[in-house]
Amino acid sequence: MILITGATGALGTLIAERLAAGAEDRPQVPSASSADASAEIVLGTRDPERVRVPLPVRRIDFDAPDTLTEGFAGVDVLLLISAGYGEDDTVIARHGAAVDAAEKAGVRHIVYTSLSADGDHLPYALAHRWTERRLREGTAQWTILRNGLYAERLGGLAAPDADGRLTVPLGEGRLAAVARADLAEAAARVVLRVEDHAGRTYELVGEQAIGGADLAAARGPHVSYEPETLAEARRRLTAFGVDPFQVPMLVGTYSAIAAGFLDRTGTDLRHLLGRAPRPALDVIAALTR
Repeated sequence: MILITGATGALGTLIAERLAAGAEDRPQVPSASSADASAEIVLGTRDPERVRVPLPVRRIDFDAPDTLTEGFAGVDVLLLISAGYGEDDTVIARHGAAVDAAEKAGVRHIVYTSLSADGDHLPYALAHRWTERRLREGTAQWTILRNGLYAERLGGLAAPDADGRLTVPLGEGRLAAVARADLAEAAARVVLRVEDHAGRTYELVGEQAIGGADLAAARGPHVSYEPETLAEARRRLTAFGVDPFQVPMLVGTYSAIAAGFLDRTGTDLRHLLGRAPRPALDVIAALTR
């Protein structure tokens, strides 16, 4: 049995859809190095009523750790999608409870969606690195998918105003952004053949780094790039009413991009997909259509 946590989130939903419809990705002949072609796919979420993918569902709530061992019963492969929406202590507690319960339930292999290595410069990296260390010190086999920042998220954060000005504080920095759908496809492929990926850490970033001027051009000829300062961004985000912990997370992300720490590209994603990843600018341009 393969269980996917966070199945109602944006990434989890895409992975679930891929697995529900992806018979072409399943091995035609089961072998010792692949998941059984008939393996049951189960979705885990704290809100089962929100699941829209036609697969079996279990209630999995990381904030109710006493229920997790039973929730993971019979699971062979666990895809642990980061529960990263929260302060570090909250996220670490959630991930720790999930890994503890998975080991107690006898889960054989845990695949974890982490953060790219260059993401160490980001304010929310610590919980990811803690979870990676916990997996390496644990009893289950593991695979770590270090996801780059989503092109879709960047497109949302770098939206032009009503006057056609893109004022996001990226300076001259660039980001090797990646399509969320590609990360979902890669994760689906890995969980179906986990033995091929045991003990591996993949850096799943884009193959082209893009900057503010590129983002403006992708939005259309009427959009200009006029970057604001980090202080201006902080004031804007605070006034917008985002959760308090999100302000330093977002400003820290802008700062890391502007300082040139997130522009390293890679080919691990191409390796897992067996094709070229979607260009991040194409994904962002599609947001305006």
